[in-house]
Amino acid sequence: MRSSNPVFSRRGFSRDNGYAGFNAQPQAGGAAVGTQGNPYAQPQGGNPYAQNPYAQNPYAQQGLQGAPPQAPATTGRMTMDDVVLRTGTTLGVLIVTAALAWALLPVDDANINRSYGIAIGAGLIGMVLALVQSFKRKASPALILTYAAFEGVFLGVVSSVVDNRIADGAAMQAVLGTMGVFASVLIAYKAGWIRVNRRFAGFVMAAALGFIMLMAVNLLFAVFGGGDGLGFRSGPLGILMGVIGILLGAAFLALDFKQVEDGIAYGAPREESWLAAFGLTMTLVWIYMEFLRLISILNSSD
Repeated sequence: MRSSNPVFSRRGFSRDNGYAGFNAQPQAGGAAVGTQGNPYAQPQGGNPYAQNPYAQNPYAQQGLQGAPPQAPATTGRMTMDDVVLRTGTTLGVLIVTAALAWALLPVDDANINRSYGIAIGAGLIGMVLALVQSFKRKASPALILTYAAFEGVFLGVVSSVVDNRIADGAAMQAVLGTMGVFASVLIAYKAGWIRVNRRFAGFVMAAALGFIMLMAVNLLFAVFGGGDGLGFRSGPLGILMGVIGILLGAAFLALDFKQVEDGIAYGAPREESWLAAFGLTMTLVWIYMEFLRLISILNSSD
């Protein structure tokens, strides 16, 4: 089973359909830790950065079963500061390019077709770069930041269209909504109100697959039949699908938080923080777009 976020698809799920990082505690001296409990460890001798990784773990030395996993006290390991810094950098690039696109690509009647064309091109390039990074074994900071730049151009034009032609202030409302979801999920996750386990991940995967398939079918009907296809993006049904999309984005955030927590706990290398930033950025873009679409539908129905 693969993670709902393609960035972490090969890092959090084991080959036996289990979630490697969930409910697993590092144990002292056992090879099973490398293959069952630690999503970053490989069989003995195969992991270049897992040489005696728990030598400085007091819980592993004492064999306490209920203690939380501790990352090895060595340099070059991912920390929360690394994740925050890389995520802030990636989002910063996205926000700057979005602001430039908003300012430099007008959406008035005379220029909207050109702006739309640039936005669609930027969105396609961003999607290709995201797929390339998702299937790479190592993080590429340049690739991730380039993805953020092109994604920012796409979001800037789309946000400008909705804000200027459909609902004044929609972009700010979507930003506030995205921030609210992020803060709420983070608080709920840290408080233990959300239990991210294999069942949760499986449910999110199934729901996301069904959601994407419905949207694809709706798009096909819209292309060949005109209008809004099956109506999944307009009216009451569109509002319902928008709410479901936001809830799915919130579930993706919980999975991302778990992956980051496991990476830090099990001593993932520092470059993994770029992948964490990449995954969080994609999830936040998903939530923002669903909010923007929902606001657009609500204002169109007035």
